[in-house]
Amino acid sequence: MIYAFLDIAFLVGHSALIVFNLLGWTFRKTRRLNLLSILLTVASWLVFAPWYGLGYCPCTDWHWQVKEALGQTDLPSNYLTYLFDAWMGIKITDDFASRLAWFCLVPALLASVTLNLRDFIADKRGR
Repeated sequence: MIYAFLDIAFLVGHSALIVFNLLGWTFRKTRRLNLLSILLTVASWLVFAPWYGLGYCPCTDWHWQVKEALGQTDLPSNYLTYLFDAWMGIKITDDFASRLAWFCLVPALLASVTLNLRDFIADKRGR
């Protein structure tokens, strides 16, 4: 029972994190948290690369542990691969999913950095 709950919690939470990383910069109130979230995501992808491979995500790892406890096997190494296949019926490769993740996250990071800097400068001038 707890694993079924955790499976849903990871599905919702991890998917929400992806959406927040991509769009959280659009709202001034969430920009700082968005920048932190994106930087932590990129850090995870890069820092853990020597041990787990480029693009390692602890959320995916923990979610897959829950799914394995539920008896699900043959899970892809990339969470986006899983989302596309399981929820949209679209088969993509892990390599394509990794490229898509970088292709989407880098512009979100640039937007977040740019707008956070703009806000910081505006706040400094407003004092």
